[in-house]
Amino acid sequence: MISLNNLIENFHYYLLLERKLSKVSTEFYLSDTKEFLNWLKKDLTEVSEEEIKRFIHHLKEKNRNSSTIARKISSLRSFFYFLNKEGIITKNPIEEIETPKLKRKLPTVLTIAEIEKLFNTLENKKDLEGIRAKAMFELLYATGIRVSELLNLKINDLNLEEGFIKVLGKRNKERIVPMGEPAIWAIKEYLNLVRPLLLKKNQKEMGNPYLFLNHRGKKFSRMGFWKILKKYVKLAGIEKRITPHTFRHTFATHLLEGGANLRIVQELLGHSSISTTQIYTKINKEYLRQIYDAFHPRR
Repeated sequence: MISLNNLIENFHYYLLLERKLSKVSTEFYLSDTKEFLNWLKKDLTEVSEEEIKRFIHHLKEKNRNSSTIARKISSLRSFFYFLNKEGIITKNPIEEIETPKLKRKLPTVLTIAEIEKLFNTLENKKDLEGIRAKAMFELLYATGIRVSELLNLKINDLNLEEGFIKVLGKRNKERIVPMGEPAIWAIKEYLNLVRPLLLKKNQKEMGNPYLFLNHRGKKFSRMGFWKILKKYVKLAGIEKRITPHTFRHTFATHLLEGGANLRIVQELLGHSSISTTQIYTKINKEYLRQIYDAFHPRR
């Protein structure tokens, strides 16, 4: 019988290589699976549907929210599918377990006025950090790419003459996304004034291919992005709870408000299903309702 550690390692490779999940998703799946195994304390071949239900009850007792429980069920669904596929179990105990239905919250978006406030704040920041932050924020708002895609961009992925970037998205799907003049100028300023200085700080990183670097000349981290985002949102006086993904939500919403075709927005965002993109049409309807209620004389 294969050891538990080897089983987890094989499951890890299955998620990465066969399912082609992102590194972040894979880490969540592994963490959720390990939590279940630590709770279980019995042989995997003996797991029944009742055990799964008891584990879900255990999560509820620990006050885990519905979205967390739904994700853990999804992780275990993949794990037991993998075990069944490998012949380690003969019956999948989670097959009949239903994932809780979640009420999908509309994402937070910035108004055009708030976007302008943020970029006006950055316009006055001509230090290394400010110029780099402006390039990052402009590129996110111009293209709607994910933060993970932004941080994985390499110099060779830029075509500033034509105004395009090459993006490697989820499941290694490649797409070409256009960008506007403000983003192009912000990137050029960063490339000319900031990136060379960051590389000089660490001679070992002179050949670093990544576009955005930290103060040590290394690839910029997600945590580092979080910090600068919170800093400049606060400086701009924006009181909404902003996440790195807010630029992506804002990009899609503003395009649809401007009359863009839903299919085109889907393509730009790299969504495999148009139903994922359709949530932004709901935001657009809410925006229209606000405008109507504010200005129609017989609202």
